[in-house]
Amino acid sequence: MCGICGMVFFDQGRVVDHKEVLAMARTLIHRGPDGEGVWIGGHVGLGHRRLAIIDLREEANQPMCNEDGSVWVTFNGEIYNFPDLRKELERKGHVFQTNSDTEVIVHAYEEYGRGCLEHFRGMFAFALWDVRTQTLFLARDRVGKKPLYYFVGPDRFVFGSEIKAILADRSVPVDPDPVAIDHFLALQYIPAPLTAFKGIRKLPAAHWLELRNGCFEIGRYWKLHYEPKRQISMPDAMAEFKWHLAEAVRLRMVSDVPLGAFLSGGVDSSAVVVAMAQEGRSAVRTFCAGFEDGAFDEREFAQMVAQRYDTHHAELLVKAPVSDILPRLIWHYDEPFGDSSAVPSYAIAELTRQHVTVVLNGDGGDENFAGYDRYITDRLARRADYVPLGLRRKVSALFQGLPASWRQHWGIGRLSRIAGVLALEPGRRYAHWGAHFSPTERNNLYSEAFQATITESDPEELFVKIFEATDAKDCTDAALDADVNLYLADDLLVKMDRATMAHSLEARSPLLDHVLMEFVATLPHQFKLSGKEKKYLLKACLRGSVPDAVLDRPKMGFCVPLARWFREDLREMAYDLLLSSRAIQRGYFRAGRVEDLLKDHCQARADHAAQLWDLLVLELWHRTFIDSHPIESQYLN
Repeated sequence: MCGICGMVFFDQGRVVDHKEVLAMARTLIHRGPDGEGVWIGGHVGLGHRRLAIIDLREEANQPMCNEDGSVWVTFNGEIYNFPDLRKELERKGHVFQTNSDTEVIVHAYEEYGRGCLEHFRGMFAFALWDVRTQTLFLARDRVGKKPLYYFVGPDRFVFGSEIKAILADRSVPVDPDPVAIDHFLALQYIPAPLTAFKGIRKLPAAHWLELRNGCFEIGRYWKLHYEPKRQISMPDAMAEFKWHLAEAVRLRMVSDVPLGAFLSGGVDSSAVVVAMAQEGRSAVRTFCAGFEDGAFDEREFAQMVAQRYDTHHAELLVKAPVSDILPRLIWHYDEPFGDSSAVPSYAIAELTRQHVTVVLNGDGGDENFAGYDRYITDRLARRADYVPLGLRRKVSALFQGLPASWRQHWGIGRLSRIAGVLALEPGRRYAHWGAHFSPTERNNLYSEAFQATITESDPEELFVKIFEATDAKDCTDAALDADVNLYLADDLLVKMDRATMAHSLEARSPLLDHVLMEFVATLPHQFKLSGKEKKYLLKACLRGSVPDAVLDRPKMGFCVPLARWFREDLREMAYDLLLSSRAIQRGYFRAGRVEDLLKDHCQARADHAAQLWDLLVLELWHRTFIDSHPIESQYLN
């Protein structure tokens, strides 16, 4: 696990400055504290910060090349099948100099070109320079575990693991993107390829980018397919899944440094810990975060699993004021990020790094096995689709036409809201279930001036396109496809990457092994969501191995007491920042609207905690990255 960066000048006669690439790399020191490297090849420069995990020798440092120096790579991630891939490449005549998984990338590219990506099983983001063809080749792993950003200027192409590395190049403009801000307030995250900065883009998951002679091309190399469905019995599906999970865990337990696991007390992390324990190499180290507020504390359930498998278990009670953690999150996430569970994720990563360098987690269980309540809600709402769309819209319009005093009545108001949601097409309706600010709420919030800058923005259309393009025939599978491509890639995996890499901790996710995901995707939908039973097959596989109290309790998620925070811990900060003249002068929001949200929440007339968190994060991001240049001088000396 590492940090990568680099640049290419379009003028091949212009030489990249070693110091510039080094300055970019040093903004990523938290991602790679164990070493740094820079390679300059005339008009191209590659930078690297290393977190040593596999082959700890200096010979495995990066950037790394093949035997004759014709292919160079800077790589972030892990190729879990590298031993088998290395043997295959050696049979084809390739000569290796290290025991590192990095080296298989340059030789696989030599052998297969772009097709090398189909051979990799792991999490990765890399940039490869082909000296012979003068080509820069960038790629990200299938689900987006590892990040990769880029900027195309008039004279150069710049890339990095984090945006701050790109901003170390002072020629890159630092301007907010209004369309990205609109998407952020709708979704709580900014979906690829957008970023919060004009001109800077994310390379989407499962995509490659090829730059040659100043022109670049982007392509997709993988997509999860939900059809055709396997004809398989429940017992056989359970047996095969257990085999896939055991294999995925075993591959991710290869490490030359200490290794452990996050154990939240939920189903997904428990499944991973059970599989690790069954490997039987040694006692598993497990780590859990909790809160004093019992409604958000899962430590009791984590202890049940830890005791059953006799793990070396450590707990963290999150006591640090969120007002202290929040500025650090803003810096590490580079963009406005509205998932408040980043707070405990950051805290537990800090604890875990004191004991191990690699940690396995349960990311992906919900998106594989339909673990969110919205899957049930969406399936129930789909029954309304038997009623013609035109009629549903007429019913919604009828409610909207009632006098405002009538619609303030609880029963009528609730029916009006339900009718409005059911009148939406499936993609937009699914977007509604997870929205922070709905289209109507954003319209009421935004100033006329800001609305004029986002006339082409339509965050909900992202869901419509995925629902239209998916090969899933069942509505739950279609919803899973949307979440894999959006919520998982641009929220959950961003959260985990930044929280762990802020502390130089590598996170591995067995449930996101692409072979395992491909198997689960093609299982009958009722093996995932059976009636109101979520994660049906996964829980069946764990029954008897995990305490029933863990399997049968309601899903909590990695939640935080956000509503209370804004009425207590964050109240003063929120009022000071969100109602400041600086915030108001940005011109995004209607006068008084943000103050109304604050007052309604703090006086307990409504719960606007999620929306207020988004607004607070957005203002802090502006102050950190926009109001003054964000790259601290310590990185540039």
